[in-house]
Amino acid sequence: MTDDPARRAWQALEEVHDPEIPHVSIVDLGIVRGVTAAADGSRVEAALSPTYSGCPAVSVIELDAETALRAAGFAEVVIRRQMAPAWTTDWITERGRERLKAAGIAPPDAAGAGKAALLGRPAQVACPQCGSPHTEQLSEFGSTACKALWRCRDCLEPFDYFKCI
Repeated sequence: MTDDPARRAWQALEEVHDPEIPHVSIVDLGIVRGVTAAADGSRVEAALSPTYSGCPAVSVIELDAETALRAAGFAEVVIRRQMAPAWTTDWITERGRERLKAAGIAPPDAAGAGKAALLGRPAQVACPQCGSPHTEQLSEFGSTACKALWRCRDCLEPFDYFKCI
């Protein structure tokens, strides 16, 4: 652990994982929008943005973040839900994208690609198993609301695709 309270808070939050995507921390998903810690380390406030306004995991994530911060030595912990600006897949770190892929989940397209999908142009999604670009969407709905179900036409494996927002 570090003596810097803000850095200690960030380190603690890097250990908190999304319960629906346990391979990726809430920091790497871009859910943690900011941390403010008292210089003496007694108090910390963390701003979290849910990936979706109706995400069923929001309360669990907030409780897990509070628990991790208390375990890191903060006596007073404030978790603030920050709805604006709305979370976007552009906030997922490169490490988060790599961890999604390693878990068999195709990471979202690069910035702006979601706009193309909203305009009716299909996304080009590479298979996270074999890397093939020959994939097809089976359903707009995957294992969670933030993912769609796809299948690779080459290796025939189904996989989740993290939707762009």
